[in-house]
Amino acid sequence: MPTIDALSGLYPWTKALHLIAVIAWMAALLYLPRLFVYHSQVPVQSQRSEMLKVMERRLASAIMNPAMIAVWVLGICLVLTPGVIDWHAGWWHTKLLMVVLLTGAHHVLTANLKRFARDERPKSERYWRVMNEVPTVLMIIIVVMVIARPF
Repeated sequence: MPTIDALSGLYPWTKALHLIAVIAWMAALLYLPRLFVYHSQVPVQSQRSEMLKVMERRLASAIMNPAMIAVWVLGICLVLTPGVIDWHAGWWHTKLLMVVLLTGAHHVLTANLKRFARDERPKSERYWRVMNEVPTVLMIIIVVMVIARPF
């Protein structure tokens, strides 16, 4: 895959900003399903439900969505930096797949945020408790791939 030589000098900054964006994205991906757990427990159109709608919308629009975009843009910049990826190593394929799955989880959460905003209760409290663990599992696999590079 072609790389861009000009990115080499920016590598430490790109990597640092990428990591910051990952942390922000993960925080939001872990918090939003927790808000959904609480939201699924309260009556429709109650004061608490309305407050949770605001919290969910702000979390998604101010943190989760911008952080995901930053993760992808900065990640692509890292991939295009000469010497960062050994294209024959298998670890980065697994990492990329996990990031794609994490992005899928992001979109599932966003779609359900819209359902909660319409006063629908798309899934059970138990579902949201389980969904709260999905980003954690994906993150663990991603970190192992990047740090240990097992294959």
